[in-house]
Amino acid sequence: MNTRAVQRRYDLDWLRVLAILTIFVFHSGRFFDREDWHVKNPTTYFGMDVWTYFLAGWLMPLVFVISGASIFYALGKGGVGKFVKDKTLRLVVPWLVGACTHVALQVYFESRFWGRFDGSFFAFLLRYFDGFRDFGGTFAWDGLHLWYLWVLFILSLAFLPLFLWLKAGSGKRLLSWLGGFLAKPGAVYLLAVPGILLVPYMDPEGFLTRRGWGGWGLPPYIPFFLAGFLFVSHEGLQVRIRRQRWFSLAAGAVIFITAVAVAITQGDLVFGTRAYTLFFRLFTLFSWSFVLAILGFGMQHLTFNIPFLRYANEAVLPFYIMHQTVIICVGYFVVRWAIPDLAKFAVIAASSFAIITALYELLMRRINVLRFLFGMKVRSKAPSAQPTEAGHDPEGLGDL
Repeated sequence: MNTRAVQRRYDLDWLRVLAILTIFVFHSGRFFDREDWHVKNPTTYFGMDVWTYFLAGWLMPLVFVISGASIFYALGKGGVGKFVKDKTLRLVVPWLVGACTHVALQVYFESRFWGRFDGSFFAFLLRYFDGFRDFGGTFAWDGLHLWYLWVLFILSLAFLPLFLWLKAGSGKRLLSWLGGFLAKPGAVYLLAVPGILLVPYMDPEGFLTRRGWGGWGLPPYIPFFLAGFLFVSHEGLQVRIRRQRWFSLAAGAVIFITAVAVAITQGDLVFGTRAYTLFFRLFTLFSWSFVLAILGFGMQHLTFNIPFLRYANEAVLPFYIMHQTVIICVGYFVVRWAIPDLAKFAVIAASSFAIITALYELLMRRINVLRFLFGMKVRSKAPSAQPTEAGHDPEGLGDL
């Protein structure tokens, strides 16, 4: 087993940045698909449904893989106390701050759009904390898109004893054996089996099993999270993922097309039917194939460093925290314009990106109080340069 602790994992840095940018594009297009969302365009499209399912299939699974990989390196930077403290500051603080502040704007515009409230935002704030959302109230306790932060926090602490055991003694030997087994040709795709057996049978109306968590229920993210920890622990497994990248890409494409064909030919997919089961078995296999393809191409081609990467990597967390709030605020007005829908998408994406970037550059990045509230490391007056361990950013940027 070789962790490559000297050389920084720039591929993980790049994939983290690219994943968050893709999530931004994903949410910019949610106005135009036919699935429920906070605000919708007057006209929606089947083609956008396909696009939404395609991105949802691998986006958050990839993010959880990267998060699991980051934890592997983070555990080498200090004790358990420091690990828990870092996770609390990087994840819990921005989740709670977001849920109690700017996320209220999302709920406000959603309520106005669907006719549940007609008044000013300040008037809405008087009732925002009146009961918990999902339980008959208004307060978005989960932070809406910020659900990822508290879910990652819970998973990080829940599996911390296992991770510590796997990095020492008999656990380390088991991790090495498992990595070696999965490094055999084709064996890594066995990681899809738990999801194939689980996802089709999860009630889409259940609280934890509904597909509102980034297109999935919460339980299927656990194998991706654990897989990320495993992948970076074994050099041979990484070599295998890299060598199989083209096969993974081709397999993922074929499986996704097949799943779309099932959805089209079978009509509405009803939970409990054979068509529903088949679709989500294919969807799960597509997800793993595509994630493995992306990881493989990242390992092959994204091993370089440029000055922009450091800047972008630091911006990832605050960008993610603010992006959906800004997109919904902008989109609420733009979808009403009498312009082509493609132009609406372009305006929403370009305007939102400019606003988020300006907020980050002019405020969040420069003011220590905001750095703290948005999960960034507070800058000291005399920062000291310290070497970083491969794949782990000392400022907690690996949390995303």
